[in-house]
Amino acid sequence: MGTDKQMKKGDQQQTLDVSTFLRIRKWYLLALSAIAVTIIVAQILIQQHLNSQLDDSRVINVAGRQRAYSQKLVKEALLLNQENLGEGEQQELLEKLKSTLYIWKISHEGLQKGNDSIGLPKEDNVSILKHFEELSPHHNAMVGAVETMLLQKDTSGQALAILLANEERFLEKMDTIVNEYDAISKERLQKLKIKEYLLLAFSLLILILEVLFIFRPLSIQIKETIRNLVKSQLQSEQDAQEIKKIFEEKEKSLQELKELNFVIDNAALFASARSDGTVVFISKKFLTLLEASNIPPNTHLSEILTTDEGQRQYLGEVLTKPRKSIRTEEIEIKTKAGNKLWLDMSIIPMHQTSLRQSVLLLCSDITERKSNQEKVEQLTLQNYEDRMRQKQLQASLIVEGQEEERKRIAKDIHDGIGQMLTALRFNIESINLEQKERTKEKIAYLKELTSDLIKGVRTATFNLTPPELGDHGIFPALQKMTSELSKLTGKNILFENKAEENIRFDSLAETNIYRVTQEAVNNAIKYADANYILVTINHTNNLLSVVIDDDGKGFDSSIIDSPPKNSSDGGMGVFFMKERISYINGRLFINSNPGEGTRVSINYNLDNIEKTKKEEHENQD
Repeated sequence: MGTDKQMKKGDQQQTLDVSTFLRIRKWYLLALSAIAVTIIVAQILIQQHLNSQLDDSRVINVAGRQRAYSQKLVKEALLLNQENLGEGEQQELLEKLKSTLYIWKISHEGLQKGNDSIGLPKEDNVSILKHFEELSPHHNAMVGAVETMLLQKDTSGQALAILLANEERFLEKMDTIVNEYDAISKERLQKLKIKEYLLLAFSLLILILEVLFIFRPLSIQIKETIRNLVKSQLQSEQDAQEIKKIFEEKEKSLQELKELNFVIDNAALFASARSDGTVVFISKKFLTLLEASNIPPNTHLSEILTTDEGQRQYLGEVLTKPRKSIRTEEIEIKTKAGNKLWLDMSIIPMHQTSLRQSVLLLCSDITERKSNQEKVEQLTLQNYEDRMRQKQLQASLIVEGQEEERKRIAKDIHDGIGQMLTALRFNIESINLEQKERTKEKIAYLKELTSDLIKGVRTATFNLTPPELGDHGIFPALQKMTSELSKLTGKNILFENKAEENIRFDSLAETNIYRVTQEAVNNAIKYADANYILVTINHTNNLLSVVIDDDGKGFDSSIIDSPPKNSSDGGMGVFFMKERISYINGRLFINSNPGEGTRVSINYNLDNIEKTKKEEHENQD
């Protein structure tokens, strides 16, 4: 009953508010319309006055110009009556006088009767027309005198005398007419001001009436509405508290219903059982999946789901245990035909408040998903094993390469330094001081042999670890390497430094880049039969670039895409080049074609320094 009264009171209040709003809107629209009409009328009057002012300005301009043209007529007439005028000059003055007279006559007639071509309206003021009547005899006399002069009939100068006699009266009358035009324009402007003041007063009156009869009642109505809104807000807050309690209770039920709907939407296999686990209903699709046909009465649901005794015991406990929430799990079952299935099973309790509750079983067949997971795990394991085998192969190749490098160093020392040391020993032991000439020759030979020995030792140590690399960095080290190799081999091995400054960075990266560059140059010398080799180094932003170009015989670069199985396959140098650059997170590009030379490009991002250190730390861990 209280609610009905509140609703009825609310409807009455709403009806009253609507009627008040309609009444205020009507008066407000009327006031706005009145202001709009006032503005439109004011604009019309202003535009009319502006048009009138334009006409007046043209008229005053032309009237003033008449005075000037009358003076111009007199001036040209006087010039025409001068003696010693040439025929050409006289003819030119006649043309000017004729043109001036034409404009003067047209303007005089237009000021009275109007002329659209020069923008003059027809004059209807009686006073001004009367002045023009008084002016006409003088104007006509001056026109007649000028026309006589144009016909060159004024031999005695009488026409010029008439022109001069009427000019002064004409100017006086034109001054009177111009002053009259100005007075009329000021009078019109004064009338427009009065009209504007009246319209302004009318607009202010409308605004005052709006304040008294529209805005004031509207402000009172707004205050009352706000007061009612505050009361309604307080009442709404109380109602909201009660609704919130009801909503929370419904939300719990809704959440359970959502869970139930989700399970039903994602499972096409379902069954129901009593509190003791016996079957009430099982879907035909579920029976087909379980490969079961006839179900004896009072059969336990666990006996239908699986033939495995352990699984039956577990399912029996799960299905008969009282619960208050939904249980979801994945379980493997065994059918009567011996097939194994994986089910995503949800056990939903029914009649939660009762001690003897039944259950609803919803399932999804996830056998294929489980099978795919096992395959993915097998593939992951196989991929891991392949990677480990690849790492082992790479490690064995690296060890084999290190052994080859040791053999090469031992061979260089044995064949070069070792033989020279042996020769040095034999020559020293064979020196006979009594044979002075022979001794001098042997000493000279020993000096030469010692020089070659020192050169060989320097070359060996240079190939192992160049001192410039550790002391000054890769830029001087590459320059030194190209210079020394050029001297030793007699080939054109050049170095070009395009970098603006000699930068230093991680020693590990410097060493690996140096070794890869050294290997590329040695390959060009040994295998490419190159006569010209250019090593270019550049540094832009954070990218270090080393390019080795040669004019050798080249090769098919597709054969180096995969690492060699052992050192007998060849290509070990390229393999170790890739491994070194990969180790410092750089990039190596080899472009070559038979007969077109080879380009080896090394790109190293200096930001990789921190990344390489981090990876080394992780590997140590």
